[in-house]
Amino acid sequence: MTQHFSYDTPYTSQRLPVFARNIVSTSHPLAAQAGLRMLAQGGNAVDAAVAAAAVMTVVEPCSNGLGSDSFCILWDGKKLHGLNASGRAPAAWTPEYFRRKYGDDRNSPPVRGWDAVTIPGAVSSWVALSEKFGKLPFADLMEPAIEVAERGYAVPVVIQQKWVAASQVADIVKQPGFAEVFLPRGRAPHVGEQHRMPGAAKALRAIGATKGAAFYGGEIAEALARAAAEQGGAATVADFAAYKPEWVEPLGQAYRGHTLHEIPPNGQGIAALITLGILENFDIAGLKVDSAESQHLQIEAMKLAFADVYRYVAERDCMEVTPEQMLDPAYLKSRAALIDPKKAQDFGAGNPVKGGTIYLTAADASGMMVSFIQSNYMGFGSGVVLPEYGVSLQNRGHGFNLQAGSANVVAPGKRPFHTIIPAFLTKDGQPVMSYGVMGANMQPQGHVQTLVRMLDYQQNPQAACDAPRWRYNAGLELNVEAAMPAATVQGLVERGHQLEVINDSYQDFGAGQFIWRLGDPAVEGYVAASDARRDGLAAGW
Repeated sequence: MTQHFSYDTPYTSQRLPVFARNIVSTSHPLAAQAGLRMLAQGGNAVDAAVAAAAVMTVVEPCSNGLGSDSFCILWDGKKLHGLNASGRAPAAWTPEYFRRKYGDDRNSPPVRGWDAVTIPGAVSSWVALSEKFGKLPFADLMEPAIEVAERGYAVPVVIQQKWVAASQVADIVKQPGFAEVFLPRGRAPHVGEQHRMPGAAKALRAIGATKGAAFYGGEIAEALARAAAEQGGAATVADFAAYKPEWVEPLGQAYRGHTLHEIPPNGQGIAALITLGILENFDIAGLKVDSAESQHLQIEAMKLAFADVYRYVAERDCMEVTPEQMLDPAYLKSRAALIDPKKAQDFGAGNPVKGGTIYLTAADASGMMVSFIQSNYMGFGSGVVLPEYGVSLQNRGHGFNLQAGSANVVAPGKRPFHTIIPAFLTKDGQPVMSYGVMGANMQPQGHVQTLVRMLDYQQNPQAACDAPRWRYNAGLELNVEAAMPAATVQGLVERGHQLEVINDSYQDFGAGQFIWRLGDPAVEGYVAASDARRDGLAAGW
């Protein structure tokens, strides 16, 4: 007989760091185990990451799916590589297309439905990574996800909470295919209740057998295009067939003798780099780790970064300034001079011209390290699902605007401003840590807060992950976790921050996965952390 436990967590708990020569850290244990399975079969960290990513599309559907986008930074043993697999607009998308359908006063594409969906890139990233760096046959990497999708899995606590919340949102539930796949009992699953996705198993089998071709021009693309035509969308088979991910050179920013690397625009990773470039001008380590003085400087630097990112970042060739100009040391020093240690401010953009996500990471004994992220964008993305293939589609198209002259205006084949960002840390040209923090605009904020704790205060990755976080929203508005020390909260209020203490950590404060290299990976190995704000696991052998 099933015991009906309470799944509340009445006590403060702490996870311990995980040490091993081969590690996979994800926000769901079944995905971590899938990655370890690939390593045990003779695969490498890329094989592990791809297998884990495929499982994540099944077990955390509120955050990602087969219709997601993704980014990756990896160390291949000799150098860093970046991969941008964010979606591109269908050929029919123009400002006029949206205004004809939604009215002349429309400022952006809709949040839900087919007109929020760019051509998804996640599957293409799996194929590209496997072809360039993997050791195992691509079809083998899909097997764990196929098994989980077919047999089902017990829905865990945090994911279930978000599933329930999404099931209350009318514009998600009414989208084609959503209720059939994600509300099969007429409601969201209970904690511990089994959920199966036979359609996703079918899709994963086809993706594995064709190395992704079924998704980009083959049977899945044809089914998606038919659904789009029937349901008012613009995506065509030709749009899917034309999609290709892009290998890119990661951007870097020096901080405390290390270098943080992020994917260049169209993403917001540069926000973390700008923030660290500003913080280089302050003695953070000379302040107490959880003090209002330390947190205030980090918050103000983050505000300055977002002011520039929201003003300038778009597709790289559409930006009026370059990332290099935004990261110019003299410019960042001038921005740092605007910070008042005693007062919160609402900053505007500067002038640099003067000069719903899942994250996972894997590392192996050979030294390969993978920092990988994929996302629906908002919870359950567009809400559109293709039941026959279990494909749930992101809503990244909502990230465009319809304003003529804007760097981020929608156009055929263009990529919108993106929020998901993997991170990678090096020192003297050698790998140190692959990591990421999920959660919309919390991502660069999480990158900065955890890294400052590790580099300025020598906190281990799990402690830095467990520590209470703040989240800047807009203006002077700030959210803080309930575990933030009362004296720190009071000190921030006294500086003029408009604070709200909240308990929902899923999106509000992000969730991270971290792998830090301890030395020779075949001897000393790695230390890993997984965020208790999700259902995850760091597993190694």
